[in-house]
Amino acid sequence: MPSTKDYYQTLGVKRDASSDDIRKAYRRLARKYHPDLNPGDKAAEERFKQVQESYDILSDTKKRKMFDQYGFYSENGFPGGGPQPGGNAGFGFGGFDFSDAANPGAGAGAAAGGFGGGSFSDLFSQFFGNKRGEQQQHAPAEKGTDLEYSLHIDFWQAIKGTQVRLNISRLDQCGACHGSGQGGGASVTCPQCQGTGNVNQMAGAMRFSLTCPQCHGTGRLKNACPVCHGEGRSQTTEAVEVRIPPGAATGSRLRVGGKGNSGTMGAPAGDLYITVRVEPHPVFTREGDDVAIVVPVTVTEAGLGAKIEVPTVDGRAILKIPQGTQNGQKFRLREKGVYNSRKNSRGDQIVEIAIQAPDVRDERMRELLKELSRLDPRDPRADLWSKV
Repeated sequence: MPSTKDYYQTLGVKRDASSDDIRKAYRRLARKYHPDLNPGDKAAEERFKQVQESYDILSDTKKRKMFDQYGFYSENGFPGGGPQPGGNAGFGFGGFDFSDAANPGAGAGAAAGGFGGGSFSDLFSQFFGNKRGEQQQHAPAEKGTDLEYSLHIDFWQAIKGTQVRLNISRLDQCGACHGSGQGGGASVTCPQCQGTGNVNQMAGAMRFSLTCPQCHGTGRLKNACPVCHGEGRSQTTEAVEVRIPPGAATGSRLRVGGKGNSGTMGAPAGDLYITVRVEPHPVFTREGDDVAIVVPVTVTEAGLGAKIEVPTVDGRAILKIPQGTQNGQKFRLREKGVYNSRKNSRGDQIVEIAIQAPDVRDERMRELLKELSRLDPRDPRADLWSKV
């Protein structure tokens, strides 16, 4: 019996979650536990594998339906290998046609069965895609999984935009076998079904004859491709050119279609998702689409007013400081911030004033400051005490 796993609990979603909810939960957890973002963390790597397995099951309609009904998923259908608890080891239904058992007017079938409401052939078709009298000749094609990649860029690359070349490790269609998974040479007898094309599987006290999942009913196996070992896909490193648009911020996600893992049996590949991390700048601070900067000024510039040069992301700009400017006061330079492609507009630059005390180097400067205190005897802390 396959080990019991709660794929819903692994992804943190309810059992009635929509496909979109499952996809969002997977992407969130994949980013959190991806080995590239947790180098050397074996626990995170194992958690990432569990998240990937859960998404592979719940994102596939047939696999999810089987898991919801039986509490497990197995590539071979029903759990097998022997009688189940309470079952009859000598009781088998191999090759029996249950289609009439669901029909109350079917005579002996109805009398012996009494199953009522639906045929076993319908049940098989839900999970294995087989109709009565047909054999599954091909394994189901599955879309390739998505890949997550973390990209670090500096402040100026984020502001101006840039073009980067990434070496992405991904599963791609095997070039040796063109995705078939088969190598050259004569075929051999399938070891799972011993050449019969069918295998017996147990469901409670009943034994069913099902199409062999290894040879897909043919009874023969071709030699596996020596490059991909029958997988049909092989690990490869591909150079991918990625354009980072102007205004990218930490947490921005870029999608590169078809650059995830290749699908099986000709199914489409997954996508590559790139999460951007922007390195901090020693002077500029990003605040959404705005850029903030702290600019030091002298006491005389703040007291008398002045025109000063300040750095912006576009170069130098002139800022007029009015007379009596206070420490910490902020001024706005319109459209000197970050370009937002979605809004087709730019943010502003916020300039915060930091007044620096004068460097008293001689007696003459000391006397001037004393004279200033006599001319302006105000107590800057007078209002402070009234509010305590």
